[in-house]
Amino acid sequence: MSEERVMRQLTIRSFHCDKVEWGDSFSFKKDGSNYSMTLKKGIEEDLKKSSELFENLTIKILKPGEHHVKINSVMDIIPISVKALGKIGEGITHTITGVYVMLTGVDTAGRQICAFGNSDGWMDEKVTFNQPGTPSMDDYIILVDVLIKEGYATKRVGPDACHSACEMMCDPIRAFLKKFRDGDENERHVFKDLIHPGKKKVAVVKLVSGQGAMYDTHYMAKEPSGFTDGRSIIDSVGSPIILSPNEYRDGALRCLYG
Repeated sequence: MSEERVMRQLTIRSFHCDKVEWGDSFSFKKDGSNYSMTLKKGIEEDLKKSSELFENLTIKILKPGEHHVKINSVMDIIPISVKALGKIGEGITHTITGVYVMLTGVDTAGRQICAFGNSDGWMDEKVTFNQPGTPSMDDYIILVDVLIKEGYATKRVGPDACHSACEMMCDPIRAFLKKFRDGDENERHVFKDLIHPGKKKVAVVKLVSGQGAMYDTHYMAKEPSGFTDGRSIIDSVGSPIILSPNEYRDGALRCLYG
């Protein structure tokens, strides 16, 4: 029987951030043994101007444990990651730990954006922390909240505009993150997609949302867990999509509805 073969290899380097604050410009830099992040003051105004659908947009930096705050419907919880080499599913990915972006929103009539599960309310009652895909109790949360015009909470262009604005906020941090070199990371993990000739083939089936009105899922965006250039499962008319284990692990899917 032939030996196993490596189809592709993915290296994920993580950079742990334990300080997030406002400043005159964006930055992500070494601070002792970990990293610190600065968000540019006034970025909310720039993001608000990115879409004519927006009535307002606010960003709050929540420190670890600051979870008893009112939130609108959660559209997504997003890690900040970037490809340093190769494409999604292979090469090298740089990702930040210790910080997550949470995107929420409502329209001017009070209708929650993508509120399929009624996730508006008190954050500590609506979010289960310390789970895969959610922040830990010790993480910072960058809370991006969007107020859009009436009627667009249930149309695809509404949530899409919110995700696009959120992407604009993450991109300057990704630019810093991409420049770090081998050895700068706090942790490194290597994952291999393997072929085992002669053994059983295993596939995992994941059902994702794509209902046409506003519940969409994007896949294979430009950056891991990103929005830009992502392909819509609605536009793909729900056709089966085959992803490798490392593509899935590397953030090939982006939930647009929370």
